[in-house]
Amino acid sequence: MSKHAIIIFLKYPELGRSKTRLAANVGNEKALEVYKELLAHTNLISKELNCDKYLFYDKVTPNKMPWGDDIYHTAYQLDSDLGGRMQNAFSQLFEKGYERIVIIGSDCYDLTQQIIEEALEKLKNKDVVIGPAKDGGYYLLGLTQLIPQLFTGVKWSTEEVFSSTTKALDSLNIGYDTTAVLSDIDVYEDLPEKLKLLIK
Repeated sequence: MSKHAIIIFLKYPELGRSKTRLAANVGNEKALEVYKELLAHTNLISKELNCDKYLFYDKVTPNKMPWGDDIYHTAYQLDSDLGGRMQNAFSQLFEKGYERIVIIGSDCYDLTQQIIEEALEKLKNKDVVIGPAKDGGYYLLGLTQLIPQLFTGVKWSTEEVFSSTTKALDSLNIGYDTTAVLSDIDVYEDLPEKLKLLIK
């Protein structure tokens, strides 16, 4: 077993279940097209990573991404808020004996394999690595140990997520590093030109 792993949070792509804020602008069908493109990008940047890979689906379903069961393990998110779901996923993998774990979603079209590898590398020297998003959240979190305080008392899906996370780390006297600031895709204005063309 590899000593490090990546957790990928995702929803199986179904009409009306993904990118709901984007769907309010462009409709469910186009939002689903964008989400499928984001998933394809997530697959592209993660499949060659030299670590164990876990797809954490948001609900138990017979449907799975056709990305290869030999490459990706299947797991399921706990029924909780985002903090509870992330804490549970990290907890599951730390219990399996992993020493460096990075979590990402499937919303960041700017994310690259190199940035994920950089985060895993930084975890050799720091307990925490965060990938800040332009909207004040984060697109990546890397840990070498479970830190429950990072998952409670956070107003998820707000511009305070990154700052409240770093404040919690400062109060615990835990050092952290960051990766590049990137854009998450939540609404139409976040879409890069390539994805806007996809749904025109």
